[in-house]
Amino acid sequence: MFMESVKKKIRRSEARHVKVLHPQGTLIIIGGREDKTGEKRILKEIAARVHGGKLIIITAASEVPHEVWPEYREIFKKLGVKKIEHFHCNQPEEVRTMDLQKLFDKAKVVFFTGGDQLKLTSKLGGTLVMDYIIEVFKKGGTLAGTSAGASVMGEIMLVGGENAESHKVGNWMMAPGMRFVESLIIDQHFAQRGRIGRLLGAVALNPGVLGIGIDEGTAIIVEQEQFRIMGENAVYVLDGRGVTYTNISEASADQTMSIHDVRLHVLSEPEVFDLKKRTALSMSSGNG
Repeated sequence: MFMESVKKKIRRSEARHVKVLHPQGTLIIIGGREDKTGEKRILKEIAARVHGGKLIIITAASEVPHEVWPEYREIFKKLGVKKIEHFHCNQPEEVRTMDLQKLFDKAKVVFFTGGDQLKLTSKLGGTLVMDYIIEVFKKGGTLAGTSAGASVMGEIMLVGGENAESHKVGNWMMAPGMRFVESLIIDQHFAQRGRIGRLLGAVALNPGVLGIGIDEGTAIIVEQEQFRIMGENAVYVLDGRGVTYTNISEASADQTMSIHDVRLHVLSEPEVFDLKKRTALSMSSGNG
């Protein structure tokens, strides 16, 4: 009875529909540190989707675009991509002077490199370049991103709360993402940087939203409201729709987080997850 008196019971959360903005397109969302020297399987997957069109590499998240752009250009050239363009800007107003129609002509793939996800959203959000990016997606093209370029894909993105301190109630900072998928939060470098605490906190604050953590060297390929896993490590899916209790709205900022009845899936290649049903298909069908 004592525990019942001190716990705040919350009603089961109604799960919001996880909806891909344009399901005819593809998202390739990478947890960072993808293989660039060996088989390059994830980057090969991106290259294969150019289909004789154009690949645009966006380095707006990076502080060292002069290093990042040549590296990826050479990798994709060796993977057989013939037409590769670079997009970078330091301020949103720079976009106004660019010939975006020429840049995006025949673009089939847009690739966001790593860096700082807030740089991406603050530089590109609300600009004409975002309209062109969405048009590529709408026409069945592919949007790919690694590390920070992965974080921006969802409706909400995590921009703070690290490692040993991430279990504290006041240690999360979130911002709007690019919303290529609604009701989704994506975190990257997941196991390698001990980020399960901060993703749990994000789900506790937004229990109707699905949280996806992606390890380094691993990607999810989102098509038709499902995704499959590619790569050497794991993908973690946190579903808060069944949460019965959390202290996150009442506790002080330095208090340890408490949350009950979160559903966790841990998936590896080649498993498939249904975003609409919030179910791992290989598990439900008895395969693997």
